Order: sequence, then C-alpha cells, then structure tokens
Amino acid sequence: MPNSLHIEDYEQQLAEKTDRLKAMMAPFNAPEPEIFSSPKSHYRMRAEFRVWHDGDDLFHIMFDKETKERIRIDQFPVASQLINHVMAKILPLIKENELLRHKLFQIDYLSTLSNKLIVSLLYHKKLGDEWIEAAKQLKEKLTNEGFDLQLIGRASKTKIMLDNDYVDECLTINGRNMIYRQVENSFTQPNAQVNVKMLAWAIAATKNSTGDLLELYCGNGNFSLALAQNFERVLATEIAKPSVTAAQYNIAANHINNVQIIRMSAEDFTQAMRGVREFKRLDGINLSDYQCNTIFVDPPRSGLDDKTVKLVQEYDNILYISCNPETLCDNLAVLNETHVVKKLALFDQFPYTHHMESGVLLTRR
Repeated sequence: MPNSLHIEDYEQQLAEKTDRLKAMMAPFNAPEPEIFSSPKSHYRMRAEFRVWHDGDDLFHIMFDKETKERIRIDQFPVASQLINHVMAKILPLIKENELLRHKLFQIDYLSTLSNKLIVSLLYHKKLGDEWIEAAKQLKEKLTNEGFDLQLIGRASKTKIMLDNDYVDECLTINGRNMIYRQVENSFTQPNAQVNVKMLAWAIAATKNSTGDLLELYCGNGNFSLALAQNFERVLATEIAKPSVTAAQYNIAANHINNVQIIRMSAEDFTQAMRGVREFKRLDGINLSDYQCNTIFVDPPRSGLDDKTVKLVQEYDNILYISCNPETLCDNLAVLNETHVVKKLALFDQFPYTHHMESGVLLTRR
C-alpha cells in the first residue's frame, strides 16, 4: 500500500535483490557485487498524484496497479519529506479557490536535497490570466510557509511558468559540491541519495583511466560531470533538448572545461562514428581527435540496440549502468565475447519493488 512502508522488511528485500543479481550475473563470472542501500523511507524525489474531487473536498489519490482500486493519499512515505510537507499545505489552499481547483486532475512534484521544489498543476481546461493571478497568490502563500518552489500550470498544448521550469540541485560527491539543473518533466535520477552513491562508485571504478570518455544517453550530465575528473576529455550525447540545455548550464556552473555535449541520439551517433552518415550538428567536432578508451552507457529499460552493442565492443573499457537486469544480461551475452566483468554493483534505487539498478565495469579480454 502506498500509504505505508514495511521498513522492517527492508534488509530482507535488499538481500533478495542481491541474490537475484548474483544468479543473473553468474554466467558472466562476475565478482561479488558491491551493495549500495537506500534510505528506508522518504527516498524518492519525484511523485505524481491524481486529484480526486468529492463534493467540496479534494485529495491526492493513486490507483492500485492490480485491483485499480482508488487509494487516498494524505502522506506518502516513499516520497521526500519536502514533498510530504508541501502536499499537506497545498490542497487546503487550492480547495478554497474555485479557479485553482476547477478541472484540476493531477499534481506532479519534483524535490531536491537542496530544499527546492517544482509543483506542476495539470488541468482539463484552458488556463488564462485569471488562473495566473490565482496561481501567483498560491505561490506567495506557499513561499510564506517557507517553501522555495516553482509553480507551473499545464493544460492541453499549454505550459505556464510563473518564474522558471527548473530548480538547481546540489549534490555532495566525495566531499565536492556539484550543481545539477533539473528541468520539469525531464528525466532526473529518482533517488538522489542513491544517485550520489552511484556517482561515487563510477568515479572509483574509472580511477586511473587514460584517454577520453565517450558517454551515450548523458541526460543533464549527471555522470558526465562527475566522471570528467578521471579523463582528459568527455564527449557525451543526449537527444532531449531540455536535458542538453541543462547539461550545458551544469558544465558552466561547475567550472568544468573538458566536457562536450552533442545533441543527437545514440543510434545517430553510432552511424556518425562508423562514417555511415554525416550530421550538421557535428560540424566543428572532429571525432577522430578523441582518444576514447572508455565508453559509458546508461540506457533506457530496453537496453542497448544491436548496433550500439557492436559499437560499445570497440572500446577497451565499458562502464554500464542498467535499470533493467534482464536487458543488461542480454547485452552482456554479446559483450562477454570480447570483455570480462571486472566490477559489479547493486544500487537500490527502487526499494520495496522488483526494479533493480546495477552497474558493471568491463575490460577487454
């Protein structure tokens, strides 16, 4: 049930994931995994709730995935303390204003460890000047309650920002503070404290590397910027425009001068590397100048496509972060022909669920 967590079962569920990962990685002669646990509650930095209207009342709800039962959510221990605090404050304020409550069907929350929030109100109606005025008053009241937040209104083909559609997160990685701009409705790591552990593991795994790093699927530069310290240069690709813009900001904000971000898909970049096609967005970038001995991939749940797997095999060192052990194993079945698994890690990004985040470092045989 979303309203409660069985935190007394946390260690057991983590042990079960560990055993499952070991069994799945056994065919590849992987070493013992390093295990990185999650906070037992209030670990998720994002949450989305439908809004249920019941006469004069309205409240957050979620639907049970199996029974489709509607579940009222007043507190959500999965989400950060900050999200829980603003959840309790925002609904009474919306409830008292007809412009804000009418045809509101969903609220999305994004929080940070640096105590900043984005709250997005989603509507089945057009949003005009009167709504904007009401939203400004709502934001002012929440600010007076101590919340540092951005408020956004969304409707069909409409997005209204009162100020910005982003917040800046600050993560402390191995004693160093790093700034990461996070954009509303763009991908960010859901479990910030486990993300910090992932970054520290990746830095340690690639310590004493030589040459340059190639990264596919770089997002807002989450790994690119942290790993830059271990390489001469980093060449990274990302297709989503808001993530690329955030990554460029993060490069400047963290005073990093050896990272180059290219806006293109991993599949297109594979074609460019192979000389199959030329791309205008690569004008001024000589790919042959880079001496990339290491490649880093953090693909979607579907894993790497066949062509990208073949590209990845051309590098001496492969750092692979996976959110789906099944597709990871599918890819490893091919990568294992040329590379050996040197390091293995389990990151408990999604406690109390079947989902499992893992990391492997492979080196050429």
